Amino acid sequence: MIVIADSSALVALSICDVLELLAPLFGEIKVPQAVFDEVCVENKAEFETLKFFLEDKILATSVNISNIERSKGLGKGELEAIALYKQLQADLLLIDDARAKKVAYVNNLEVMGSLGVLLLAKQQGLIESIHPLLKRLKYSDVFISHSLLEQVLAMAGENEIL
Repeated sequence: MIVIADSSALVALSICDVLELLAPLFGEIKVPQAVFDEVCVENKAEFETLKFFLEDKILATSVNISNIERSKGLGKGELEAIALYKQLQADLLLIDDARAKKVAYVNNLEVMGSLGVLLLAKQQGLIESIHPLLKRLKYSDVFISHSLLEQVLAMAGENEIL
């Protein structure tokens, strides 16, 4: 399985310290240069961890981003991630940004966010509980609504309060 990751999902998964789960869950993880450049800015959240994790996963995109439907307003990383997905005929796009997810759906891409990754990891027995991970996200600079965090916690069958 080939998975293309965008910066939003990578940062969230890095905050949760679960990047190492991506390979057993999905196989091959790739990012376009623009995503690497976005997350690997010194003093940015999770810079060191993501730089090390991504250094052998960067690919150049050759698909013209003007062929992406309804792409106005997306950042360079999001556009290149969608283009790389199309170029490689990838199986999944990891992305958290709501607007970018909508554009991906319009372009017929399979999409999963960081919370979906956490749920899948729990379902497959790779992690025991998502509660502590969701708590990390709640108190980080990553914005995920409290109601969505509670909904994911319930989907995981965990009843703790965040």
